[in-house]
Amino acid sequence: MKVTADHDLTAHNTLRLPARAQWWAQPASVAALQALVQDPAWQGLPRTVIGGGSNLVLEGTLPGLVIQPQLRGIRVEQDDGSGLHVTVGAGEDWDHLVAYTVAQGWSGLENLSLIPGTVGAAPVQNIGAYGVELCERLVSLEAVDLRTGTLQSFDNAACHFGYRDSYFKREAPGRFAIVSVRLALRRQAEPVLHYADLAARFAALPSAQQNAAGVRELVCALRRSKLPDPAQLPNAGSFFKNPLVSAARFDALQAEYPGVPGHRQADGSVKLAAGWLIEQAGWKGRALGAVGMHDRQALVLVNHGGADGAAVRRLAAQVAADVMARFGVGLEQEPIALGQVLSPDAVSTPA
Repeated sequence: MKVTADHDLTAHNTLRLPARAQWWAQPASVAALQALVQDPAWQGLPRTVIGGGSNLVLEGTLPGLVIQPQLRGIRVEQDDGSGLHVTVGAGEDWDHLVAYTVAQGWSGLENLSLIPGTVGAAPVQNIGAYGVELCERLVSLEAVDLRTGTLQSFDNAACHFGYRDSYFKREAPGRFAIVSVRLALRRQAEPVLHYADLAARFAALPSAQQNAAGVRELVCALRRSKLPDPAQLPNAGSFFKNPLVSAARFDALQAEYPGVPGHRQADGSVKLAAGWLIEQAGWKGRALGAVGMHDRQALVLVNHGGADGAAVRRLAAQVAADVMARFGVGLEQEPIALGQVLSPDAVSTPA
């Protein structure tokens, strides 16, 4: 298959940061991906897999092979009349998948509407929104081991899902290329309405619209009202994870800052709203050079034009430092940072 040298990645990340791939390939089948990984010409080189680039901070050059799977397809594997399993190729656009399932009358993914990126990238980050996480819908997935080219299956438990985390991100970063996922969906709508704003809007819908399509429409409207469109203003969505603190720490914060929002978790910890912390630290709508925090949602870092990875690093570090100084709470970056500076000799054709 075609492998391109020194490929421009600016259009392959939603922050629109300038970066290059030393070698670039877009396999359109599992066989093509396996052949690429096993090709002797590319042995010994690092391998990196990217999807839609919606959760990346790129800088410099990504060394070795950078692979963007193009595997397509949506097929029903089993259907008992009330629930069904759907297998989806990793190269499918995530929101296109959600729209397709809703159009079929299937329920389960509507709360995850308008999340950018590809299906294959979704399990790595364990994407989530409005009270639903991918791990609650994923049955299993298949992935190619980038060291050997073998195809492996992972059930839900083997993915070791956590909050915006998974085995593929935490324990085996860069080792696997996900090629397909199997999702469990329903034929009857069971709306997840844990968020007050979503629940209130849903209750106001006519009864005929109180279904998966109605939830999707509301979620899309809510996201558009709060989050900038990456096509209009480059961004990578939520830039920091919502931090978890102990109940005692939250009580102390609440005593000092009565308005601090917190959501108590099953394990007794409390999830804080990173956007609220950032806004209180003075960063909502504030820029540092070409990058800044969005004026409607302080959790979103945006590229106002001409930014690079170093500028993003500087802003992220300053925001985190200011939140720590004011609240004593650490922020963890959600997007994955990739890239490094290579010498000109490093992009020559391998022997």
